[in-house]
Amino acid sequence: MTKRPTRLDYCQYLLVSPLNHTLTNFADHVEDMSHDAINRFLRNEKMTPRLVWDNVREQIAAHEEGCIAFDDTIIDKDFSHRIELVRRQYSGNAHGLIKGIGMVNCVYVNPLTQEHWIIDYRIYDPGGDGMTKLDHVRDMLTNLVHHKRLPFRRVLMDTWYATRDLMLFIESLAKIYYCPLRANRQVDDSGATSPYRRVDSLEWDASALAHGKTIKIKGFPKHHKVKLFRVEVSTHRTDWVVTNDLTQDSLQATQDACGLRWKIEQFHREAKQLTGIERCQCRKARIQRNHIACAVLVWIRLAEIARQTCRTLYQVKHQMLDDFLRQQLKNPSVRMKLA
Repeated sequence: MTKRPTRLDYCQYLLVSPLNHTLTNFADHVEDMSHDAINRFLRNEKMTPRLVWDNVREQIAAHEEGCIAFDDTIIDKDFSHRIELVRRQYSGNAHGLIKGIGMVNCVYVNPLTQEHWIIDYRIYDPGGDGMTKLDHVRDMLTNLVHHKRLPFRRVLMDTWYATRDLMLFIESLAKIYYCPLRANRQVDDSGATSPYRRVDSLEWDASALAHGKTIKIKGFPKHHKVKLFRVEVSTHRTDWVVTNDLTQDSLQATQDACGLRWKIEQFHREAKQLTGIERCQCRKARIQRNHIACAVLVWIRLAEIARQTCRTLYQVKHQMLDDFLRQQLKNPSVRMKLA
């Protein structure tokens, strides 16, 4: 008799499979589940981002100075032709347009322990729900403040999210934001005595470099000011970081705050390399959504074990094969032969 797969079965498969994460491979390695049964389960199940919060909420070591980091990533489907949800989108990693499924993520960071947890995500599907990526961020922030009620103080975002409406919305929630501006953003550091200028054309003395300068961004309310810092990321890159915390007067503290945003990039890399989140080739949108949800749940489990055992997620994943490797080296099922 064919067994009906469960959410736990599919997550367990994604957790332990080293490379191949297809439904066919799953069916080939279990005796009582057919490919059709697995496909039917994923097509009929409805997993939502709420599952992430349900599974991670007890793991979070919250802190009043906690940080929320938002960013999007593209689940690469560059060789697909008929997968629903796939659209051409700009990829920062590829520095161009690729085909994929957009995913906007929200990560909570404890600034003292440097630990981080994925707490929410949204699938970017403007044709299906009419929502932009900015709409998704606003929705997740609202849900976080009014429903999850997780304590946090700062919101960390990339340049793309540094829009007037979102920045003012964060301020309406009584939160602090840190985000870099594009080099051509128009700002005024003269107190309205000179015209607006590109942010990368401002002049900086030693005091301004160390303590930042107060500016007004074009398009913001008349008396709305923010603090601007010139952050040298590398010899080839400079970030123009703004914050609504007007008491911030330390370049180093600003760099430290912005550095926490890279935790979300770490999540993106680990999810893609360890959970098979990009490996599902099923065409239906519902199957893709369910696969992504299970992959995120797998990351949560890997991260939990990594924290408990003081290992990296890569060590947790790869050490699953240690026993197999030891057994094969001791008693190979296929023996090497040389002439």
